[in-house]
Amino acid sequence: MLEIKDIEKLAKLARIQLTQEEKEKLLKEVDPILNYVAQLKEVTSKVDSTASPQAGEPASMLGGHRNIMRDDSNPTETGSNTKVLVDDMPESQGDYLKVKKIL
Repeated sequence: MLEIKDIEKLAKLARIQLTQEEKEKLLKEVDPILNYVAQLKEVTSKVDSTASPQAGEPASMLGGHRNIMRDDSNPTETGSNTKVLVDDMPESQGDYLKVKKIL
């Protein structure tokens, strides 16, 4: 079980400042997440190793599937819609879109 000092250490590593309320809230939220991850680890460790391709074998050996992408039936030339998109934005600078800062 995690303690407040563990949350403080994680916050320091992440370089974020947390109030005491935020630390307590995170303490309650992190434990269930870690328990869920532990359950996933347990389940994946029980999966038969023969269900995945061996070293050196292509992934297509597993059920015959691989990354399959559809052909783009009507490709557009790169940059052909830039002017239209930039003009539709509330704020822009040159060919760039101005958006709110998130971080």
